[in-house]
Formats: sequence, C-alpha cells, structure tokens
Amino acid sequence: MELTPLIDVVFLLLIFFMVSTTFIRETQLKIDLPEAAGELQEIEEDVIEITVDRVGDYAVNDRLLVNNDIGTLVRALESVIEAGTGTGSRLIITADANASHQSVVRAMDAAGKVGLTHISITTQQPTEE
Repeated sequence: MELTPLIDVVFLLLIFFMVSTTFIRETQLKIDLPEAAGELQEIEEDVIEITVDRVGDYAVNDRLLVNNDIGTLVRALESVIEAGTGTGSRLIITADANASHQSVVRAMDAAGKVGLTHISITTQQPTEE
C-alpha cells in the first residue's frame, strides 16, 4: 500500500488551513459602554473612579491630581490600589461631555498600565425634549 498520495493530501490540507485561518488580536482592556437610554445600574462600593473635567484635569476617587500627566495618573491609581480604598478591579470613568477624547484615552491607558481591565464609562439619561 502506497502512502505517498495520502501524505500529499494531508500536506495540502495543512497548507489550506494555514492560509485560511485568521488570527484575532485581542485587546487587554475590556470596556463596558452602557447605553445612554438603558437601565440604571448600581455603583458598587469597591470601585475606583476617575473623573475628567472639560479641560482635561483628573480626579481619582474625588481627589484632584496636581497635573494631567499620565505618570501622575498612574501613580495615583497605584496608591489607591495599594491603600485598599479601591479594592475592586473595576474602574469607572466619569468624563465631562466636552472633555477631549485624548483625556479619556489617557485615563484608559493609565488603567491598563496598572492592570485594571474592567472599565465602565458613565452616562446620563437623555432629557425629554
């Protein structure tokens, strides 16, 4: 019994599956974006909250930071995690509607650097017009 044709078919199948396979690159941050018109959710006690105002200044758990540098934000998040005031691994970003996109992305980047992977962004219910 000759195995050469069987080996050829197996190699052709191997090449086919290698070419047709797609590789998905998953991001490290998982972001929960609640819908503005959705149901209200309870805020847990053990979360860390970053507040971003319209000019891009940050506050971590209602403590205003001295500047809006990413290094300062990372150090503030690390101190909150070490102090145990935000023992959970959840982060809530509360940004002003007029805050720059860069400020929110910087907050998410700082969260990724300290290992916070569950991020929620707060919204408000739309007003009836």
